[in-house]
Amino acid sequence: MSTTPALSQALLEQLDSARAQTDRLFELLSPEALFSRPIPERHRLIFYLGHLEAFDWNLIARRTLDIPAFHSALDKLFEFGIDPPVGQAPQDQPSDWPSEAEVRAYNQRARTIIDEALGQVPEQFFHVALEHRLMHAETLAYLLHSVPYRDKLPMNQSSPGSAKHITRRMIEIPAGVSTLGQEPGAFGWDNEFTEHQVSVPAFAVDKYKVTNGEYLNFVRTGAAAPHFWTQQSGQWHYRGMFAKIPLPLNAPVYVTHAEATAYAKWARKKLLTEAQFHRAAFGTSSVDERRYPWGAAWPETAHGNFDFHEWDPIDVDANPAGESAFGVSQLTGNGWEWTATQFGPFPGFEPFPFYPGYSKDFFDEEHYVLKGGSPRTAACMLRRSFRNWFRPNYPYVYATFRLVED
Repeated sequence: MSTTPALSQALLEQLDSARAQTDRLFELLSPEALFSRPIPERHRLIFYLGHLEAFDWNLIARRTLDIPAFHSALDKLFEFGIDPPVGQAPQDQPSDWPSEAEVRAYNQRARTIIDEALGQVPEQFFHVALEHRLMHAETLAYLLHSVPYRDKLPMNQSSPGSAKHITRRMIEIPAGVSTLGQEPGAFGWDNEFTEHQVSVPAFAVDKYKVTNGEYLNFVRTGAAAPHFWTQQSGQWHYRGMFAKIPLPLNAPVYVTHAEATAYAKWARKKLLTEAQFHRAAFGTSSVDERRYPWGAAWPETAHGNFDFHEWDPIDVDANPAGESAFGVSQLTGNGWEWTATQFGPFPGFEPFPFYPGYSKDFFDEEHYVLKGGSPRTAACMLRRSFRNWFRPNYPYVYATFRLVED
């Protein structure tokens, strides 16, 4: 079913907003940095400049509307990203890629044709294109985080978390039911379906995410420091997006799944499962569940560090208005939360016929589910059913964790 004119205009406005978000990221870079590879296991940044438009073009213009290709070589070159294990870097050189001018010309032509054909496209495909782009707005933030400061345009930003000390406490979560997955008829990615309920026994969960200060105690026992930390003159610092600062002890620590698991073992506790996360975040003392941790409606003022609010994490006890019904803090925003759940299909899973490998290619027992969202996660992906996933030793994602006791 094609979209109506009014809906087409609304979708175009959303798409334009998302395009502006990703365009701004490339504007932060020096010309030389565009052909760099800040994360060894990923493509050079020039790939992502072309990939966003090539994805939209291949999905909407070529496969949906059968519009003839105007540059089939770039359609193919920019079609797919990569997800190799850490340490397995691709071997291409900058000279193997087209020029920035050629990529930008391709992008502009693709946008023009897509916008003119907007009213002929099923609404689902636009949501796929929109969220794919916004996912890459976050992925690009990970990539740009690793670009040397000299190659990024400096920006004013608020100060990350402080060095104050919080009182750590566990919150008792009563037994109940968690609804996982997206409701029928609503938009979601294939791995979000089908909606189902899971019984969750009672457990106790940390009110707060584990902080840099707490993880520092673990490092002092001999554990390796996380990717985002660096040591200078015997002092630990956090490598922020635009500046290196003294380690903010009350901000959440960004770690790999392997590091989070090791810390949990050291603390004689466990990571949340996906179902436990849902129970802590959306559950209540009744049978009803919340749409967001703070309630049913999107807040007029921010209830957390998400939707491109900040570039770096803030204190774990900030935004108390965003606490869940049980009083658990920051289950949305300020860093995705690792779970102990391997990424896999829900009962009744069916891959998207137009994007069959989106989830299925990662049902390999080598990726783990993350929930909740980071400072660079778009609002539309903070829905209850959304699932993120990464390899357990991938160090670049804005990923936090908290601990549970059975």
